[in-house]
Amino acid sequence: MQNGALRVYPLQDKDLSVNTLKEYWSFNVHDNDYGQIQGICSSYDDRFLITCGGDGNIFTFNILSPEDVHKELKAKIPSPRSGLEKEKATEDIEDPNAYNIEEVKQKKEYERIMKEAEEKKTKKREELIALRHEFLFLLQKNQELPKHMQLHREQYEMDHRIFEELDRQTAQRIQLVQKELAWEHEKHLIGLQKLRNQFRDSLEFDTVVVHAIQSNHQISTYRLLAMSEKYYQDKERPSWKRTVLKRAWKQAEKREIVRETSHARTFEGEAEKLKTSEVRKPTTHYIGSKHEQIRRIVEKSDKVKAKIMKRKAEWDELYKSKPSDDYENPKDVEDIREAQENMGCYKLKTAPNYRVPKHKRMNTEKKVMQLTSLEVLIHKRKVNMNKEIMSLRDLKISIIDKIKCLVQELKSIQTALDLSERLPLPPIPQLYPDEVPEKKFEYDSDVLLKFKEEQEAKAKLQEQLEGSPSSCAFRHGFLRAPSIKEIDPMAQAAGARPMKIASSVVTEQRKVFEIEKAEPTEMELEISKREKIKNLYLQETLIKKIKALVINFDAELRFLRHKKLKLDVQMKSADLRYITWYEELLILKNLEKHETLLQGRVDTLISEQEAMRSKLNSYLAQMEDRKSEIVKLQECEKALYANFQASLGENNEFAHFLTKVLKKKIKCMEKKEVGREADEEDENEEENDDESSLGIDEENSGSEDEVFDDSLCPKNCNEALFRNTMQLRQKRLDIEKALTEEKKVAANLRKKYNALAKKAKVVETSLDTAEMELETFQWEKQQRLNELYVVVPLKLHQVEYLVNGEMPSDFSQALVFTNQSLEYLQKRMVDLHNEKIMQREIYKKAQEQHKQLVQDKKEMDINIRRLEEKCSHLMMKKFGRLVDFEAVQAHSVNIRMEELEVQIMEKEYVHSQELQEWEERILDLRQQLMKLTKENTSKLQQLNRFCLEKQQLETKLDSLKNDLGVEFQGTRTTDIKEKARLESRLKHMARNTALLREEINLLSRKDGCLREELALLSRKDGCLFLQPLSPQDSEPPTETFPVLTP
Repeated sequence: MQNGALRVYPLQDKDLSVNTLKEYWSFNVHDNDYGQIQGICSSYDDRFLITCGGDGNIFTFNILSPEDVHKELKAKIPSPRSGLEKEKATEDIEDPNAYNIEEVKQKKEYERIMKEAEEKKTKKREELIALRHEFLFLLQKNQELPKHMQLHREQYEMDHRIFEELDRQTAQRIQLVQKELAWEHEKHLIGLQKLRNQFRDSLEFDTVVVHAIQSNHQISTYRLLAMSEKYYQDKERPSWKRTVLKRAWKQAEKREIVRETSHARTFEGEAEKLKTSEVRKPTTHYIGSKHEQIRRIVEKSDKVKAKIMKRKAEWDELYKSKPSDDYENPKDVEDIREAQENMGCYKLKTAPNYRVPKHKRMNTEKKVMQLTSLEVLIHKRKVNMNKEIMSLRDLKISIIDKIKCLVQELKSIQTALDLSERLPLPPIPQLYPDEVPEKKFEYDSDVLLKFKEEQEAKAKLQEQLEGSPSSCAFRHGFLRAPSIKEIDPMAQAAGARPMKIASSVVTEQRKVFEIEKAEPTEMELEISKREKIKNLYLQETLIKKIKALVINFDAELRFLRHKKLKLDVQMKSADLRYITWYEELLILKNLEKHETLLQGRVDTLISEQEAMRSKLNSYLAQMEDRKSEIVKLQECEKALYANFQASLGENNEFAHFLTKVLKKKIKCMEKKEVGREADEEDENEEENDDESSLGIDEENSGSEDEVFDDSLCPKNCNEALFRNTMQLRQKRLDIEKALTEEKKVAANLRKKYNALAKKAKVVETSLDTAEMELETFQWEKQQRLNELYVVVPLKLHQVEYLVNGEMPSDFSQALVFTNQSLEYLQKRMVDLHNEKIMQREIYKKAQEQHKQLVQDKKEMDINIRRLEEKCSHLMMKKFGRLVDFEAVQAHSVNIRMEELEVQIMEKEYVHSQELQEWEERILDLRQQLMKLTKENTSKLQQLNRFCLEKQQLETKLDSLKNDLGVEFQGTRTTDIKEKARLESRLKHMARNTALLREEINLLSRKDGCLREELALLSRKDGCLFLQPLSPQDSEPPTETFPVLTP
């Protein structure tokens, strides 16, 4: 079983003797060298046999029953063999480098030649060694002679040209060898450069291990490759986060500019209102001339018309500014939008209703930017740590230099001390080879020679092992010169002897000097004692300084090691995150093509929608221009009819004839077509209503069958008036023609607008479907990304997902939250609870305000109906019918009214002065009311605080006993009475203001019937204008409704 073979022994039933184990079958299934069988076992039903070997293979064999053997047997199984262990295995040639017969003969011949050459070399070397010994002996004899008899070194040279010739030959041989090896030298240089470019130049930092001096702690740098250029290019590009921040900043600036312009507009509008609100002093006299009076009346009528038009425009603008039923407060919309953006969505990404926000949608470009930024960040952190470690190594080098200097100084100090007083020298720390790995690649000629010797020694050892001592030495190696140890061992011995002689002479001289020394004096003993104390102190301080340097360095190394361990944890998590992001990038690349198609479709639809919107806006602008032109033409037509009525005057007997002449129809096909198109348009209904009266007159005139001649002026008719009528008819025809053309253009624009609006709706529906498809694709992509596994390192105290007090084996239902987000969720729950309470209070207040506004609206409607009834009653009483005062002011000229106007203006001036006084008084009262309101609000706030404290105390009391305090839960009767009193006072003040407005309107009327109305008003309510109110009514209310602020 050692060689991986399996043996099967045939056994008889109940016969387990040793003789039965001689015969067996052998199966070589496992590896013969490394497949030692480690275990054999059978299955639970004994149908299979399983073997496990050291080569990592597992084999299964079927164990057949005797019945199954006959069924499954397809070949004859040989009988088991016995005595295989005794048979001798045949030997095989296992040496791959074994020689054949011819190679053996050549090798023996080569070895014989090499042996003869080696013998000649040994003879020559022996002769050289004998000459050296003789020369050294002569040198020794010369050294033993006295100095005046010794020969100098230069006298040994018989002929200096011999050495020059040897040097020259050596130089020539060196040059020849250099030329022979130039190609090899250049080849190896290029190979070395390639290796450097491949393995060294791409390295930014190599692994440097810094060891502690006293402990076994060590710290190593990260082996970093230099970052490629594309990362720096991506780093220079602005990231998508920076672009988003810049866009947000620009939008904020635009909003601030819009707010400033809106504030400026509001200030300008308020200034105009103040200007218009200024009361102009009425004129106190008129020009005596009647013509001048008529001119002024006309000017005044024009002003009245302009005022009416202005008021109508104001009403129209007011109705336009009226909010619709689905109006939303912009502040609420802004708050909702801000909450949606900042509150965050905490739906699970695996939920079916989860929608990926636009700013969180990920594509290939963003993911590549994330990966590059992560890689750059990892590289930056590692580079910073490597710099700190390298600075620590430099610190160690500087410390070693300092320690060397201090040890040298300590040695110089200890030379003056006795051996018993000398402290042991602290060891000088040394740099380990892995602390300076760059020195591995620094070499010189000595290093190369040493490397060559090592390689030759390895080659010799290999030859000895192979049995051929020098078969490959001359095939692949260089010519090896004899080493220094082989050349002159005798020279070293000869050099050692003169050194011994010189040392003996020095010792003899020292003995002579010691004999000549005399005994020291007392002063010298005192000085030596002081020097001894000083040296002992310096010795201790230097040793302490060396120990302090070593301890500080070890502390710095341990601190940096702890810091690097933390960084290793962060780098490992960053590597895991990088792997996850790279897997996401692969998924995004697979889905990128479909996503670009969907996004391109959405972008094209958005561009089409924007183009259609711009066209629709241009059509709307053109239609508005046409509408304004039509309105101008209609105004010109109305002015023409007004001018005609003014030229006729009152009680003109030819008015009917001249009206027929003016309104005579001229058949024109264009007018009929435009009339049909105008009837189809919905937007011109109001304009047609304005012309309804004129159209009725035309129909009436057309219905008559009378035939009249409009070319001649009738008798007793003013010819100037007739000519003026004809000119006005021509102008009317021109105006109608221009009006028809404008209506045609407006109808064409309307048709184009409707067709384009239909296309815009189709584009909008297709855009919605495309966006829905894109959202579903984003959801599917998010689900694909959710299938990836993300590694989250956690400690046991961070796991709070327990089942029955134990940690479960399945964490599929658990969620991973950061502490910050968990605290934010808990805080958000409390904030939402408080916000819910506050919103309920706001809703209650809004309901009360709504009820109050509805009640005020009903009262105002009742008041308006009452005033309308009163106005109609006064009209019927004065005129006998209902009169349109705007038409009267625009068309009628009443001289009596002009005479009474000055009196009315004087009275208005007097009343305005009185009103101004009343307004000043009201302003003072309002200021007092404001002051009291502020006091009341401060008291209410205090009351609110007391109420909150009361609620807290009530909750505490309720927790103690729930049945207490029932009698204090009802509302106070004094508050109800005070509320009723204030409501009655408010109604009374509203009634007084309404009566004051009625009297002001009566005074501003331009007729003479004022006394009866004043009398009626004075009967209904006391002296409203002349007499002040009662003191109780004039005083402002000192109390307001209590409102609890949250």
